[in-house]
Amino acid sequence: MFGRAPKKSDNTRYYEILGVSQNASHDDLKKAYKKAAIKNHPDKGGDPEKFKELAQAYDVLSDPEKREIYDQYGEDALKEGMGGGGGGHDPFDIFSSFFGGSPFGGGGSSRGRRQRRGEDVVHSLKVSLEDIYLGTSKKLSLSRNVLCSKCNGKGSKSGASLKCAGCQGTGMKVTIRHLGPSMIQQMQHACNECKGTGETISDKDRCTQCKGEKVVQEKKVLEVIVEKGMQSGQKISFPGEADEAPDTVTGDIVFIIHQKEHPKFKRKGEDLFVEHSLSLTEALCGFQFVLTHLDGRQLLIKSNPGEVVKPDSFKAINDEGMPLYQRPFMKGKLSSEPRAGQALEAILPSKPGASQLTDMEVDECEETTLHDVNMEEEMRRKQQAQAEAYDEDDDMPGGAQRVQCAQQ
Repeated sequence: MFGRAPKKSDNTRYYEILGVSQNASHDDLKKAYKKAAIKNHPDKGGDPEKFKELAQAYDVLSDPEKREIYDQYGEDALKEGMGGGGGGHDPFDIFSSFFGGSPFGGGGSSRGRRQRRGEDVVHSLKVSLEDIYLGTSKKLSLSRNVLCSKCNGKGSKSGASLKCAGCQGTGMKVTIRHLGPSMIQQMQHACNECKGTGETISDKDRCTQCKGEKVVQEKKVLEVIVEKGMQSGQKISFPGEADEAPDTVTGDIVFIIHQKEHPKFKRKGEDLFVEHSLSLTEALCGFQFVLTHLDGRQLLIKSNPGEVVKPDSFKAINDEGMPLYQRPFMKGKLSSEPRAGQALEAILPSKPGASQLTDMEVDECEETTLHDVNMEEEMRRKQQAQAEAYDEDDDMPGGAQRVQCAQQ
């Protein structure tokens, strides 16, 4: 079954737009388009609509297949989809194919410029030691600039812009100050008329959604995942989520973890430290007490029978320190520095019930095993391990990137 041929309609308008005859050669079309496009380019104060019509006419007539359909059936046939459709190309792309960008110097449509990278947006994320021990996620609502969807970040209805008269399209102005006889100071700053873009947009052509600003504000909710064992100062990045801008590679949003001080525990790398005051009686005759850990567990801490605690000594419990980053089933040590009381307590009785725990309290606790720690040797061991870790850095994965985002 064959379809009926399209009804013939006007097939001369595109030739008239370019100012050529219907038997014009391909070279004639190129010359006519080039001359008319330069004259009507919006960067030179031309009519944006006329500029778009010139591009559409040249796009059709420079394509042999589209031109044949246009000559036979007119513009309507192309709109109905014959020959792959008519127009649809960005008029500035067609113009750039002739000149490689704007022939009028700086500013203009900004095409052909090398894209710069936008700045990263850095935020401080304060977390508790419990958050880092257990791992957590935090949802944060942020505002950022995104390219206007209505004008595709052009700022104008037509997609065109004019060279700023204040800075001649450079985006910068130079101010000269006279400081004294034969002394001047020259300062360069962003043009206040075009905000450093080198472009201006006429009021009539200004986009109604972004008001010519090219960007609009968007609220975004980011879910920041704080993994177990992360360090204070570690960065969590959201690539390409910073402020968008025309002709710019969008920067990252970066959160830097800052651990809040804990009232009981001190962290040093993968180890946790806690101070506990002992009476002299406890130091000589033994002690036991309950320590509530960061995850809420009750640990029963007690000395070995017959052990005397020496001043400035450290005791440690293996595998009760901080979880290791990205290896959360491995943990450091929990170290305690027992502080003996004043010598006067040697002639005083211990406080009634000071270290007495009921059987029920003991049953609810996890028993632990204390062992002595030589802190000087421990520090040397850790420094050596750190040096070896630096040597293996090239084989390790990069900074924390496991993040999620949700659009609001």
